[in-house]
Amino acid sequence: MQAWSRPEIAALTPDPRRPRVFDTGRGELTTVGPSDDSAARLYVCGITPYDATHLGHANTYVAFDLLNRVWRDAGLEVAYTQNVTDVDDPLLERAEATGVDWRELAAEQTQLFRTDMEALRVIPPGDYVGAVESIPLVIELIERLMPTGLVYQVDDPEHPDWYFSCSESADFGEVSHLDRAAALAIFGERGGDPERPGKRDALDCLVWRLAREGEPSWPSPLGQGRPGWHIECTAIALAHLGEAFDVQGGGSDLVFPHHEMSAAEARAATGRPFARAYVHAGMVGYQGEKMSKSKGNLVLVSRLRAEGVEPMAIRLVLLAHHYRSDWEYTDADLARATERLAAWRAVTNDPAALPADDTVRAIRDALRNDLDAPAALATVDVWVAASAAIGGDDTDAVGAVVTAVDALLGVKL
Repeated sequence: MQAWSRPEIAALTPDPRRPRVFDTGRGELTTVGPSDDSAARLYVCGITPYDATHLGHANTYVAFDLLNRVWRDAGLEVAYTQNVTDVDDPLLERAEATGVDWRELAAEQTQLFRTDMEALRVIPPGDYVGAVESIPLVIELIERLMPTGLVYQVDDPEHPDWYFSCSESADFGEVSHLDRAAALAIFGERGGDPERPGKRDALDCLVWRLAREGEPSWPSPLGQGRPGWHIECTAIALAHLGEAFDVQGGGSDLVFPHHEMSAAEARAATGRPFARAYVHAGMVGYQGEKMSKSKGNLVLVSRLRAEGVEPMAIRLVLLAHHYRSDWEYTDADLARATERLAAWRAVTNDPAALPADDTVRAIRDALRNDLDAPAALATVDVWVAASAAIGGDDTDAVGAVVTAVDALLGVKL
């Protein structure tokens, strides 16, 4: 599957320091990235393409774009993989409800997502991989898991689907650290089926759903069917990034069950950790609730763009909130971001300004400290305000700030 076009990224002299980010599994800040000059490896869970792209989506992908940019600022190559869940129950349900072929809906929404990411200047993944095209990888991984005894068919004469025994997997729970009661409750809320009869354990997850009438399915040694959600990401990540890659990323609503169950499957298959760190972006709310497709309270990037909102202002809305925080979008966020963008551009259009070396260093410091974009923005604000009020005669300063804001924050001035 094709990603989107790569933005031109201004070049800075590399700063070899690695970033520290909050690892959900450890519950603390940890340095991420290779200790040598090999490529940093990043997997970020992609969209299920039926309502792209709301600000909650954008918040996640801009957050991990910061990590991508900081690694590149450290002089590293970045191997970045992102999936598209282009066959799944929510997509099929939306297609049926709207009378659209599920393939057409997935293609349309994926293309809309591409254009939104392009507008927001998000660096594209090197491998942008659909679930449908990855079905051979999924089948191969399930067959690899068979000898472990952790994959089994549910006791259901009509639909003996294939499941993975999470509870019997080593280190299950190492990502979320939930107790059983909380895990069961969340599993049911987030696409799981804890009450399905015939499973070994209520927390076991689907890896291969056998064909049902009216649903798409593919041939396999497991029987005609289609992949479960978690095994899709496990297979794609292992195939494209290998074992124990640097960062598994996504929204905080993916900690459990998705990342926990993907990690358990990978550990069972390889004997090694799925990822070295699990990093999660916060949830974005609107009108008092988490922004989500199911609630219908979506602020869409494409809609804002259609209304004439500058994409760099949208990006600044997101960067104004720390990536791990939960926050609620209001029109005031956009007004502040628009004013900030105008103020930055006004000063950077001047031929000279105050010296900027300390400002560039502070931006780098902030982003290496758990991707602290709000602190980085505040640093630029101080330089902009001082330069506007006092003036300056440093003819290199404007170019230095423009380059740093582009390369590190992804904002084109």
